[in-house]
Amino acid sequence: MPSTTIRIPTQDGQADAFAAYPDDGERHPGVLLYADALGLRPELHDKARQLADHGYYVLVPNIFYRHGQAPVVELPPYIGEAERAGLFDHVMPVVQAHTAERVTRDADAYLDFLAAQPEVGAGPLGAIGYCMGASLALRTAAAHPGRVAAVAGFHPGLLVTDEADSPHRLLGGLTAEVHFGLAEGDLTPEALADLTRALDATGVDHAIETYPGTVHGFTMSDTSAFHPAGLQLHWDRLLPLLRRTLKAG
Repeated sequence: MPSTTIRIPTQDGQADAFAAYPDDGERHPGVLLYADALGLRPELHDKARQLADHGYYVLVPNIFYRHGQAPVVELPPYIGEAERAGLFDHVMPVVQAHTAERVTRDADAYLDFLAAQPEVGAGPLGAIGYCMGASLALRTAAAHPGRVAAVAGFHPGLLVTDEADSPHRLLGGLTAEVHFGLAEGDLTPEALADLTRALDATGVDHAIETYPGTVHGFTMSDTSAFHPAGLQLHWDRLLPLLRRTLKAG
């Protein structure tokens, strides 16, 4: 399974990124994978390789490249409860600096890079994300109707906020099919209702599912939140979504 570290020109510099893809000489659908708030690291490399093994060219950008190459914040190999609080004291200022305007500008560069790769087919792309990456995937799809045919987000964060540019308020042009896999407690009942209404109004196929017994971060095997059954359910939902919606041209 070929994989490589690359640099993607953006309006604000160059984003380092990781890519994995099948080694068969064919063209495959492209998938943009957004990391969680802990950023690009071996855990995300592994997820990209697993997804590539199912026939996709997977690009995982360092979304925090303005602050340096990944890992922007030094991370231990395993993140338990004892490490979490102190770690997020360093992570949150970086997360808060990643504004909606930056997300949209960067998404243009990432999608253009994917489309230009000789291993990527001419069909629509997918956008998936974990934690805050789910909101980035939704913003990307909403800003690029027709280009992005699938959105998936797992243990999502920042999908529904009080801000005028909250992702759930920007879905008027959304054309992608959507799946969100929530941990228990990820969204308040009010936020869940707001997100559901916003997706209903688009007319796109969508599902919002709470994965039983999980906590926020359940797909990440390098953290104490990891839930093996939740991770498997994530693959059981993600892979059929991509098969339905993405075709290599």
